[in-house]
Amino acid sequence: MNDGLPPAPTGDQGAATGVEELSEGDGGWYVDGRCTNCDVARQLAPELVREAAGRSEVIRQPQNRAEARQLHAAAFACPSRSIRPSGGRLDGALDPFPLALTDEVHLCGHNSPHTAGANSYLLRRPSSGTTMMIDTPRWSSTLATRYEEHEELGPVTDVLLTHRDHAAHGRRYADRFGARLWIHEGDLDAAPDADRILRGTEPAEIGEGVTAHPLPGHTRGSVLYVADGRYCFSGDSLYWSRTTADVEVAESVTWYSIAELGASLARTADRLHFEWLLPGHGDRKRLPAPEMTRRIKRLTTRVQSLRPRPIDFAAMRY
Repeated sequence: MNDGLPPAPTGDQGAATGVEELSEGDGGWYVDGRCTNCDVARQLAPELVREAAGRSEVIRQPQNRAEARQLHAAAFACPSRSIRPSGGRLDGALDPFPLALTDEVHLCGHNSPHTAGANSYLLRRPSSGTTMMIDTPRWSSTLATRYEEHEELGPVTDVLLTHRDHAAHGRRYADRFGARLWIHEGDLDAAPDADRILRGTEPAEIGEGVTAHPLPGHTRGSVLYVADGRYCFSGDSLYWSRTTADVEVAESVTWYSIAELGASLARTADRLHFEWLLPGHGDRKRLPAPEMTRRIKRLTTRVQSLRPRPIDFAAMRY
């Protein structure tokens, strides 16, 4: 397993040795003009897709089937559907999502333009045979069926929203699954028909092994969901930066209050224990829990020294 990136799909699609020959449809990949520079493709195919002039571009063609699978994953996750092979059409049989990151966590893929291309996840609860969805992919009844019928996942009982920016499809997925929709009261106007409302700033256990940690800052109602002392679903509050090789906050797009985010981290850092950082935007990362805790505490000190600044999407460097 690699640290932060999903493994290539396994099974009869081939081994990850990279020795399989490419088929005719595996060449000529490109990024079209609809790209919004959301970073999703660069997370999934980091050796093949890079940022240039404020958008993603394919810097080289795949050299083997494993790399071709990475580009297919990037294409099926891309919220603007900008990643394309030479023929322009994707083969649905090569859609790898939901894609296992661990035995308990799957990446949904199919990121939505209505959530700024945010990643979403499925958290399997082995003891009950059920699943939680954290934030949501684009809405599609076909996708909902795909998640429902996936052989490794149980029925979805809860849809957990990390904050208002990712609320777009929460109600539709919750209704389709017969699940409870969760949001914090600070962002309740983004999902006023939520079934469960988190309140205040104290952590709350919302399911077996799952704790919600309110973290006002990015928005008034931002929440971290920590599961089993292993996984932190951080929404837009925290992410792993390729640029700094560290845990960071999205300072230039902190909508509510950078000062409040510093205070939230100071209040919460000692309570956070996890190995996997699983954000909405930015890279995923796995570290030993003590090392992750050390980095969170160091980040807290940095954030407390920051001052408010104008919102600037162009300043983001994942």
